[in-house]
Amino acid sequence: MRTYIPKQDEIRRSWVVVDAAGQRLGRLATRVAVMLRGKHRPIYTPHLDTGDFVIVLNADKISFTGGKLDKKTYFSHSTYPGGSRIISLRQAMEKRPEWVIRRAVWGMLPHNKLGRKLIKKLKVYAGSDHPHIAQQPKRLDLPT
Repeated sequence: MRTYIPKQDEIRRSWVVVDAAGQRLGRLATRVAVMLRGKHRPIYTPHLDTGDFVIVLNADKISFTGGKLDKKTYFSHSTYPGGSRIISLRQAMEKRPEWVIRRAVWGMLPHNKLGRKLIKKLKVYAGSDHPHIAQQPKRLDLPT
């Protein structure tokens, strides 16, 4: 038996809309990462992009359990002395709720060329409007 590898013209990508209102961050990010990689399809191949485009709406209405808003922090450093920045999840949600979801999904994708290609197919918006009406996205209902 030979291993089946799909060709680029055989891969059909669709657009999916996910409403993040009332969803938990980690569970939403897991589901979105699966859709981006294409693991929900029978033609999934680990080294190819077989996934869909994903649009996440209402990023500012995502919910968190416990005291995560104040306890969870994001750390970055500019490599200069004294260049460390620590921001809490609450501050990040007030400033850029799209960034929080994008970072959670990025952590679940491969950190290589394929992952960089996959993250570009993720579109995150704080509100309920998006400019991708022409692509005719399908609505994906996730359990809360």
